Amino acid sequence: MLNASSSSQRPTNYFDFRLARERMVERLRSQCGITDERVLAVMREIPRHLFVPEALQSRAYGDHALPIEAGQTISQPCIVARMTELLAVDERSRVLEIGAGSGYQTAVLARLAGQVYAIERIAELARAAQTRIRHLGIYNATVKCFDGTLGWNAHAPYDAILVAASGPTVPDPLLAQLKVGGRLVMPVGRTPNDQRLVLITRTATGYEHEDRGPCTFVPLIGRYGWTDERRR
Repeated sequence: MLNASSSSQRPTNYFDFRLARERMVERLRSQCGITDERVLAVMREIPRHLFVPEALQSRAYGDHALPIEAGQTISQPCIVARMTELLAVDERSRVLEIGAGSGYQTAVLARLAGQVYAIERIAELARAAQTRIRHLGIYNATVKCFDGTLGWNAHAPYDAILVAASGPTVPDPLLAQLKVGGRLVMPVGRTPNDQRLVLITRTATGYEHEDRGPCTFVPLIGRYGWTDERRR
C-alpha cells in the first residue's frame, strides 16, 4: 500500500499500465470477440508499452496501430489477438513470423508456442526486437534480418506462419514451408483499401482459404511481395 509521501511523489504523468492492460483485455473480449483465454492471458501479461516509442507509451493499450521506428507500425491489439487466435498454437508449435517490427507480436507468440522464428527486413528493428524479448526473459524466440518473403527454410516445416504485412498474394515459399495441418494467417490485397485477412490451412491435397475480413497493414517488401519501387 502506498503511503502519503510516496503517493505525493508520484509524477503527474504517471500511467497505470497494469490497469490499462486489464482494460485492453476486456475490450478484446467484449468488442473484438476474442475467446481464447490463453491469448487474453498473454496479452494481459506482456508490457506492450515497452514495444512503442517512449512518447507514445501512454497510448500503447488503446485499440489502434501506432508508429514505430523506420516508418513502420505496431498493429492494434485487436488484430494481434485475432491473428494469434486464428493460428491456434500451443507449446508444441513451431511458428514462423514475418515482419517482427518492434517484437510485440513475437513476444505474444513466444508465450504460447514452443519456438518462434521471426524475420524482420529492417536491421535496426530486428536488433531492437531481439533485445526487447530477451529483456523480458523470452528465450524461445529468435529474430533475424533478411527477406521474409523467402521464409526460413532451415527450420521448416512450421505448424503456424504469421505475416504482419500485406502482399499482393501469399508468397509461394511460405506455403511450401507450412506443414500439413498447419495454418497461415496474412493480409492480402493489391491496394491499401482492398486488404483482406486470410487464413490458409494446408491439407494433404492442397490449401484451404478463408476470408477473415478487412484489415490495413504496411506493405510486404521482398522478392515474393512488393518491390520498393512498387510500394503502395
